[in-house]
Amino acid sequence: MARFHRLRVAAVDRLTDDSVALTLTVPPHLREEYRYAPGQHLALRRSADGEEIRRTYSICSPAPDGEAPSTLRVGVRLVEGGAFSTYALKEIDLGDELEVMTPAGRFTLPPAPGRYAAVVGGSGITPVLSIVSTLLAREPEARFCLIRSDRTAASTMFLEEVADLKDRYPERFQLVTVLSREEQQAGLPSGRLDQERLAGLLPALLPVEQVDGWFLCGPYGLVEGAERALRGLGVARSRIHQEIFHVDAGTASVTTAPAPAHSTVTARLDGRGGTWPVRAGESLLDTVLRNRSDAPYACKGGVCGTCRAFLVAGEVRMERNYALESEETEAGYVLACQSRPVTETVELDFDR
Repeated sequence: MARFHRLRVAAVDRLTDDSVALTLTVPPHLREEYRYAPGQHLALRRSADGEEIRRTYSICSPAPDGEAPSTLRVGVRLVEGGAFSTYALKEIDLGDELEVMTPAGRFTLPPAPGRYAAVVGGSGITPVLSIVSTLLAREPEARFCLIRSDRTAASTMFLEEVADLKDRYPERFQLVTVLSREEQQAGLPSGRLDQERLAGLLPALLPVEQVDGWFLCGPYGLVEGAERALRGLGVARSRIHQEIFHVDAGTASVTTAPAPAHSTVTARLDGRGGTWPVRAGESLLDTVLRNRSDAPYACKGGVCGTCRAFLVAGEVRMERNYALESEETEAGYVLACQSRPVTETVELDFDR
């Protein structure tokens, strides 16, 4: 089970005017708990005005080979009106302690030989930086093509880290940068990376059919457009992995189904179970949280996947799903934060 621990801030590095990288020290007795796969994320928690705030940030550093990590580094970009990102950029300082959940997420790539590629936008570079730096360091028979989109050069996160990868692995790392609001002296013309543009660009950059895994990360529009472009080019859904960072309200339609007048949820969590009534309009996660404060969650928006649970019995409707792969939903997994009961009894297992 994911758990929170207090970790000390070892460094605060300004990346751009609106983003920072936070380095956290992991004490020896907690290092095994914070062992992570490249591409995973951390949930950070704080209280403000009597309200608990949780936000998810991807680990950007390469995963250690063998030993558990002594430090963790995450990238944080300021979101307009963001309760946590504003705090991170303006208040967090060296030596502060933060409440940090153990790593989670399935947007990962275990190092293996092959050809891989990513299409990222903005802060979507964060997990992919961990993925590509780990892959190239550990697997000499791997190649990676990174297509990244940013507004301007000045707003580009981890500019130096990506340039260093290009210098270190010139034969195995291909970097393509597109700026949407600024012309470059060399390279591609400015403009958004939408479905139409990607459909023409990708085959010109690399042999699309030979790519073993595609990793799409960033705002909803970019990820959706990239997926459609790849499917149109004949790429199998099983080779496309995605993680969405921002979803605007009303972006996707909500699936509706009649709700029972009375329903209960039985949940197994960390080896213990319980059964509780679901209140009107309540998600299954909220029901469990009223009775088990240790239920795992981070965003409550159907994006991070922290609250994934196995549907043992009953039927639910998920209002949004931007975290689970089709293979996971077909296997019976749901997002508890987006699930509402369709049958009078529902049973979830958070431990599977």
